[in-house]
Amino acid sequence: METLTLHAPVEGVSNHVLTLRHALAHGSGKRVARFASGELTIEIRAGIDSVWALVRREGKGGLALRAAYLAGDYECTPSKPQAGEAARFRVSSALGEHRIVFRTGGEALEHLRMTVQFTPIAPMLVPFMPRDLYPLDAQDDPLGATGVVEATQRGLNSGIVYFRFDDPCFGNVLYFQNLTAMNDYYRATKTKPEEAVGGAWPELGYLLPTPKQCGSPETNPLEAGVEVTLSDAILVFRHEAPPHERESARQFLQMLGEAYKLIELPHTQYRDWVQRAESTLHDLDQAPEATIEHYGHRYIHPYTNAEYPDIMVQMSLVAAIHDWGKWRGEPHPLEAEFKAGLGKFYDPKLKSLRRYLPNVGDDKDADAVDSWYLYHPMLNLGLLALDGDEDARALLLKSIDFGIKAAHHFKYKWPVQYKVTDFSVIVEVAGADGRGQTDVGGIYAWVMLQAFELTDDKRFLDEARAAIDAAMGLRFNMNYQANLTAWGAAACMRLWRITNQAVYLEQSYVYLGSFFHNCEIWESELELAVHYKNFLGVTCLQDAPYMAIYECFDSYAAFERYLDDSGPDLEPAARMLIAEFCKYALDRAWYYYPDALPPEAISPEQRETNGHIDRKLSFPLEDLYPDGQLAGQVGQEVYGAGAAFIFATRTFHPIEGAPFRLHCDHFLRSLERTGDRAVTVTLDGGETCTAGLSLVRLKRRKLTKPRLTTIGGDVLRPHATTDDRIDFRVPANGRVVLSWE
Repeated sequence: METLTLHAPVEGVSNHVLTLRHALAHGSGKRVARFASGELTIEIRAGIDSVWALVRREGKGGLALRAAYLAGDYECTPSKPQAGEAARFRVSSALGEHRIVFRTGGEALEHLRMTVQFTPIAPMLVPFMPRDLYPLDAQDDPLGATGVVEATQRGLNSGIVYFRFDDPCFGNVLYFQNLTAMNDYYRATKTKPEEAVGGAWPELGYLLPTPKQCGSPETNPLEAGVEVTLSDAILVFRHEAPPHERESARQFLQMLGEAYKLIELPHTQYRDWVQRAESTLHDLDQAPEATIEHYGHRYIHPYTNAEYPDIMVQMSLVAAIHDWGKWRGEPHPLEAEFKAGLGKFYDPKLKSLRRYLPNVGDDKDADAVDSWYLYHPMLNLGLLALDGDEDARALLLKSIDFGIKAAHHFKYKWPVQYKVTDFSVIVEVAGADGRGQTDVGGIYAWVMLQAFELTDDKRFLDEARAAIDAAMGLRFNMNYQANLTAWGAAACMRLWRITNQAVYLEQSYVYLGSFFHNCEIWESELELAVHYKNFLGVTCLQDAPYMAIYECFDSYAAFERYLDDSGPDLEPAARMLIAEFCKYALDRAWYYYPDALPPEAISPEQRETNGHIDRKLSFPLEDLYPDGQLAGQVGQEVYGAGAAFIFATRTFHPIEGAPFRLHCDHFLRSLERTGDRAVTVTLDGGETCTAGLSLVRLKRRKLTKPRLTTIGGDVLRPHATTDDRIDFRVPANGRVVLSWE
C-alpha cells in the first residue's frame, strides 16, 4: 500500500477528505446538473454517499460543497427551478426526502447560496454529520490546495469561516451559514450551533450540531414528516487574495455585507427611549439601591445595592447625563451631584485616577486595575472637556501623563490587569486566547486624540499613532472587548482625517472586521431567547457567552463618531454594517431591562458580589444569552443605565414649532429646516437598507397630517398610524423631505 505525504500545515485528514479525493480522482458519481455564475462553474454531482456542488474557476481550483450526506442508496432528481433559483433537486433515500435549492448572483461579488431542507421518514436521531466544504486544487484534489483560514465562528456568533487560497489562486472566500434558518432543527434536537462553522484545512464549513454520543446520549429526534432546514449556506467569492491584513479586513466587510443583503432581516420596533431615560433618572435619584454616600458626596453603585463605587462607573453616568442635559437644553441636577466627588478618585502621589475611592474595603485590591479601566474614564472626561467643562479638562490633563507612562511601560501591548503602583502584572493574558487586552490601544488612541484637540500638543497625536501602529498585525485577533474595538476604529478614522494617511482608514477596517467577527448575525429562538432579540448583538468579550448592555451602547456611541468622521471614501459595506448594528441595537437593547422580560426568563440568583435584580427599577441587566440561558446571571447594571440617555439623545430630534419630535433609528447626517413647516432629512446608512422614521406626538399637542417624499418627489406612505405616532419606512441612504399641516 502506497501512503500519502501531507504538506504542512496539514497534520492529518479524515476519512471524508480521503473519500472525496478518491471519488474526484476516479470520476465517481453522476453529474446531475451544471450551471454558471460569472467566471464560476457549478457542477452538481451525485456521489457514493453525498450530493456535491463542485465550484470551479478554470485553471484556478475551486471548492467541493456537500449538499447532503446519505447513509445508503439514494436518488437525486432535478426539479424545475422557481423564480430566482439556479437549480433545484429532490433527493429520496431510506432516511426521507431532501430538498436542495441553489441560487447565484452578485453584481460586484459572485455568490452562491445553498439551502437544504429535510423531511425524515421516521422520528430521526442525528448522531453525526461531516463538514461540508473542501478547497480543491486545479486537479480537484483536496490535498493539493493550500491556503490560510483567517477567521472562524466564535462561540454562538455568526456562523462564518473566512479563508484564502495561496495555491492555486482561486482567491478569497467567505462562507456564511444563516443560523436563523436552523432554529427548528436546534430546538427539536436540543442542540445549539456553538462554534459549528470553522474546521481545519482542508475540511471546513458547517458541522451540523448533534447530541454527544458518549455514554447514554440524549434522544431528541426530528419529528417524522416535518420539514426542517439543515443548511442555508452563502458563499461569497473574491478572485484576488488580499496582500495584507488591512485589505483582508476590507474584503471581509465587503463579503459579509454581500451575505447580509441576502438573508431575511428581522423587523425592528419603535422604542420610547425618552420615557426610559426619564424613568432611569427618577430611579438613580430616588432608589436607595442606586447610590451611596462617601466623603459627603454621592456615588453610584455599579450593581443594585452592590459593589464599591468606581471611577469608570461614575464617569459613564456623568457623561451620559451630560448628553441628556444638552439634548433637553438645561443640565440635569444629577450631573453636578455626581461630578462633585470625582476628585476623590484622584491620587496626587501617582498623579492618576484610581479605580476605587480611598476607603475601598479590604476585600478589594485597591492598586489593581484592568488596563482599559485606566483610560475609559479619561475618554468621558475628554467628552466633557471638549464641551467646555474646565474641571473635567483639568482632571484629564493632570491624569493623562500617568496613562502615557503605563503605555510606554507596556510598549503599547497591555496585560489584562496590573498594579498601578509599580506596573507589576497581576493577570498577563486571557485564558481563552493567550493574549492581553489587545484593543486597549484603540481607546488609548482616542483619548490621546481628545487631548490633542484640547491642547494642540503634537505629543498626543504621536501617542495615538504609536498605539495604533503597535496593534498592526493582530488581524482578526484585535477584539478583546467590543466597545474598545469600536473606539479603536473611531480613533483610526480620526487619525486618517488628521494625517491624511490612508493606512489609518485601512486600519479602521481591521478593527471593524474583528468587531463584526464577534457579532451574532442571526436571530436565536433557543430556549428563553424567544423572549428577547439578539440579532446583530456583539458578545462583550472575545470569549464571553453573552451580550452586555454597556458594550452595546458604548459601541453605538463610538460608531457615531466613526461615521461623523467618515465620508465618501468609506467602504460602503462598512457603512452599512455599522448603521445596521446601530439600528438593531436600539431595538435589541430594550430587552436588557427586566420589566421587558417575563419573570421566568430572569435568573433568580446573581454573582455573589453583584446584588440582586429589582424589576421595578429602570436599570438594565448586564447579560443576555443567544442560547436562551436565564438573563441577568451576572447582575443588574446601574452603570449600564447610561444606555437610555445615549439612545434617546441620538434618535429623537426636536423640531421647533412642530407638534412632534422626529425619531429615526439611523444617525442623521443633517436635519435642515427648509420651510415654515418643512425639513429635509439626510441619512447615510446602507444603500439597500431601510430606516424607521416616526413622528412622535408632543404632550398637549395634536399630530397634523404629514407629507413625506423622497428627494425625487415620490410620496412615502406611513405603515402605521395612531393618535400618538406615525411610522414610516424610508431608504436608509439619501434625503427625504418632511412637511406637515
